[in-house]
Amino acid sequence: METFDVIVIGGGSGLNVSSAASDEKKRVALIEPGPMGGTCLNRGCIPSKILIHSADVARIIQRSSLYGISAKITGIDFKKIIGDRASSRVDKEAKEIEEAISEDKYITLFKTKAFFTGNKTLQVGNKKIFGDKIVVAAGTRPSVPPVEGIHDVPYITSDEALRLKKLPKSMTVLGGGYIAAELADFYSALGTKITVIQRSDVMVKNEDAAIAKAFTKAFAKHNNVLTGHAVKKVEKKGKNIMTTAADAKGKEITVESEQLLVAAGRVPNTDVLQVDKTGVKMNKEGYVETNQYMETNVKHIWALGDIAGKYLFKHSANAEAKVVVQNAIYGKKVAVNYTAMPHAIFSSPQVAGVGERQQDLDARRADYAVGEYRYIDTGMGLALEDTEGFVRVYVDRKTLKILGCHILGTDASTAIHEVILAMRHGITAKQLVETIHIHPALSEVVQRACANLE
Repeated sequence: METFDVIVIGGGSGLNVSSAASDEKKRVALIEPGPMGGTCLNRGCIPSKILIHSADVARIIQRSSLYGISAKITGIDFKKIIGDRASSRVDKEAKEIEEAISEDKYITLFKTKAFFTGNKTLQVGNKKIFGDKIVVAAGTRPSVPPVEGIHDVPYITSDEALRLKKLPKSMTVLGGGYIAAELADFYSALGTKITVIQRSDVMVKNEDAAIAKAFTKAFAKHNNVLTGHAVKKVEKKGKNIMTTAADAKGKEITVESEQLLVAAGRVPNTDVLQVDKTGVKMNKEGYVETNQYMETNVKHIWALGDIAGKYLFKHSANAEAKVVVQNAIYGKKVAVNYTAMPHAIFSSPQVAGVGERQQDLDARRADYAVGEYRYIDTGMGLALEDTEGFVRVYVDRKTLKILGCHILGTDASTAIHEVILAMRHGITAKQLVETIHIHPALSEVVQRACANLE
């Protein structure tokens, strides 16, 4: 059995740990059966945002008449969008990372699946390895709900949706979360007829209630959105797929489409890794339980990223990786700081959020004030013709500290950053308002929301 100082399972944010261990001249085993870079680089953030930018360009052309310009889309080069712009770029970067790792004399790369056989012992291919320290960063995979007939039809998940060879004429999307919203919006912008089937009454149900309601209304302008519907069965009909769903009263509706996309959340890879054989505790959903130092209950085993289940974002995984480096590699006791953890949905319209939602504040009976401002009532919002966008901010009545901020509209993912900074460092809504903002930059909508407290 080969022994290593550190075993890192996962080639996403786990790469930060393996690199740091190598710098300290530790013998490192890096296990990653897929391409380097993890979900973000290969099946998530990067390729999806490359594709979504093409969709954004299409949306601008479709709305060009609003700006006094007559333009139309005369053709969609789907092969170039999916292949040349997205797949080829991420494949090239993943290959470059792997080449760099192969040249590192302290890292042994195992390009095969692995599973635990005991505490700190793994079966990797046809050999067993042992690690003095283990870092579990093996991520999650798409969840497939137990719908009748689902395994008898050629459905796709987000993994395949980013690499389709042909633009489908129609697509049914099971699920209404952020992955469903982004992918559905991409295909819709390019001309695919989209039907979203969502069990809850709104799409992106984990957002602030006002944002989720407004987003669902905006999304339904361009797509067929069936909220409050549960999928009952799917079946083949020639080359197409028939999806039957029912509302709360049991009334059924059947949708026919060329493509079926399952975007119903994600599940951790702890079962594939057989993490239970290490004695590491997991919660009821199967995510690894960690403390503030990203330690598991088993000494010298850490976990980070999606598989730890705190936040399923690349930026949170990177923050956790920095903590694991300090603690596992340098022997320190550094706690992860999740203060003002933000997120964004890169759809049209965009969504961004940080801090508490109104439903959270109401649940704990907080004494808060609400500030809201519409994009269209600012100079840049008017120029953009953004009639749907708005900012909603929640502030403690006594201290004026910002408790949460939620944005729907153009460049929401960028506009929210001054609020993230304010919340992270205790800057009050009053101080944010008093800060001079460039006029008529879009950031004024955030400033005015803070000034417009009830």
